[in-house]
Amino acid sequence: MAGDADFALDRKLLIRRFGRAAASCDEVAVLAREVARRMDERLDYIRLEPKRILDLGCGTGADLDTLGRRFPAAQRVGADFALPMLARARGSRGLFERLRALGKPQGPALACADAATLPFARASMSLVWSNLMLNWLADPLPALREVHRVLEVDGMLMFSTLGPDTLRELRAALPAAQGERVHRFIDMHDLGDALVQAGFSDPVMDMEVLTLTYADLDELLRDLRLSGCANASLARPRGLAGKGGWAAARQTLEAMRRDGRLPATFEVVQGHAWKAQPKTTEDGRAIVRFQPRPGKG
Repeated sequence: MAGDADFALDRKLLIRRFGRAAASCDEVAVLAREVARRMDERLDYIRLEPKRILDLGCGTGADLDTLGRRFPAAQRVGADFALPMLARARGSRGLFERLRALGKPQGPALACADAATLPFARASMSLVWSNLMLNWLADPLPALREVHRVLEVDGMLMFSTLGPDTLRELRAALPAAQGERVHRFIDMHDLGDALVQAGFSDPVMDMEVLTLTYADLDELLRDLRLSGCANASLARPRGLAGKGGWAAARQTLEAMRRDGRLPATFEVVQGHAWKAQPKTTEDGRAIVRFQPRPGKG
C-alpha cells in the first residue's frame, strides 16, 4: 500500500488502458457482471432506502442500471477516471430520444473523477457502490476516506475487490526474474484495517474464489487486454519474456488444465461498512450528546 513498491501501479497507464477498453470491456465482463449480481443479492438482506447513490468506478454504467431497478426513486451518480467509459455510459441519444425523455425520471449523472479526490459535497450520498474498483488502487485508504466524507451519517459503502490469490496460475507460470508480470492485490485483512482507519464502523467482509476457464493462454490474455485489466505494476518488465519464457509459461499452464480448459482463479472479496455518528470533531475534540430526560422539553 502507501509507500510499498509491491503494490505500486502506473496510474496514467491505467487511465489510458481503461479508456481504450471502453469499446470492448462489456463483451468480456463476465466476472464483473457475476460479482455485481452477487452484490445486488446482498442488498436483499439490508434495510436501506437511499436518496442518492454513487457508483464509484462505474465503467460503462451496467451497475447503474442494476441500482436503478432496485432503487427507482434514488438519484444515481456514476464516477470513473476514464472519460471514454463515461461516454459509453451516457450513450448517444439523438434529439428524438431526448424529447421522449422529457417529463420522465432523469438518467444517472456522470462525473470524471479520481476516487481519492471526489468532486462531491460532504454527506451528499446515502450509498456508495464500488464493484471491482479498489483493486486498481495502490493504497485504498485515501479513496476510503473520500467515500466516508461524501457519505451521510448512517450511509453505507458496499464494495467488491480482488484478493492476493487472483490469477495465481498466471503468476506461477510467467517468469518473474525481470519483474512483476501480474500486479499484486491487497489482502482482505489489510483492507479491513483501512476501512476502520478511514472512519467506518462495523465492516463486514468475506471472500470466495471464482474460477473462469479458457481454451488457452492467448484467450485469457485477450480478455485481460480487452477489459483493460492487463498488468499495470510499476515493477513490470518493459521488455518481452522471449520465446523461451513464453514457451515455459505455456508448458506450466498446460499442466494445470482441468477437463480440457485452463483455469484462472479470482479471489473475490465482498463487503460493506457504515458511516456511524462521529465521536470527535475534525480537530479531535470529543462530541458529547445530551439526551433530554423523559417528560422534559
